[in-house]
Amino acid sequence: MEILVSGSLAFDRIMDFPGRFADHILPDKIHILNVCFTVNGLTEKFGGTAGNIAYSLCLLGERPRILSAVGRDFEPYRQWLSDHGLPLDGIRIVAEELTASAYITTDRSDNQITGFNPGAMRHPCTAELKAADAGESALAIIAPGNLEDMVRLSGRCREMGIPYLCDPGQAIPALSAEALVAMITGARLLISNDYELELIRQKTGLTVPDLLTRTPAVITTLAEKGSVVVAPDGETHIPAVPAHPVADPTGAGDAYRAGLLKGLADGRTLVAAARMGAACASFAVEHHGTQVHHFENHEFLRRLALAEGGTPT
Repeated sequence: MEILVSGSLAFDRIMDFPGRFADHILPDKIHILNVCFTVNGLTEKFGGTAGNIAYSLCLLGERPRILSAVGRDFEPYRQWLSDHGLPLDGIRIVAEELTASAYITTDRSDNQITGFNPGAMRHPCTAELKAADAGESALAIIAPGNLEDMVRLSGRCREMGIPYLCDPGQAIPALSAEALVAMITGARLLISNDYELELIRQKTGLTVPDLLTRTPAVITTLAEKGSVVVAPDGETHIPAVPAHPVADPTGAGDAYRAGLLKGLADGRTLVAAARMGAACASFAVEHHGTQVHHFENHEFLRRLALAEGGTPT
């Protein structure tokens, strides 16, 4: 089964400020704020929702097709994806733009100041779904990225009978209520964290029971508290799989989605697939960065046994 991943590809440029922002910001002068923070260097990491999900799927033995747009500076990221055997034919290069990038500065108190340049993400990827993907031969996720892509590709999935996961995430504030409802309606499931679910409810006016008339299931991730799978036949809590150590929760949600997709592609039940998501997410939180974790199949199976309540072998 081919897995299609629509979303963003971005560079995460991370900087460490050795002091505290609060020591350099004068509250009574906030209306004329003009500050400069000298940082201890810059680390560049690969990120973006589509890249993060595809990377973890690669660790799980899949080679998903990424649908996204990037800029003229994409070469190091392209090489990274190519080195992992990921197909590149669904990625559009916009020569006049830079690849989307987040500039994140963190101080000693773990406060962050982030600047985000959407760059090429402002442009749709223009990739078309292949006729061979029609029906149950493919599985897709529509993750946060270019808004036009999110609406168009979810519509194309419905037209072609391709099951897709609706994952609006950070794009919720920018999507209209009508577009959001259209994306959810007909999806295989809706996945979000608890804060995003509340945004969806406020924007659309739909309760969870209302949402279940439009999609068969709603999955809500709850960070260290695990996740909840809600379907018409009931609600199942999926505990988080312990991670040692917990270094950085960033990217755990994308890793969860990768495990979930892998489970569904393998024909597992939704609850069993969600447990795979929990196992995959546990590796991501043990590292700083969203495409830094790594595991072998036997290591994943040990974590999966924990997720299933068994004894690791």
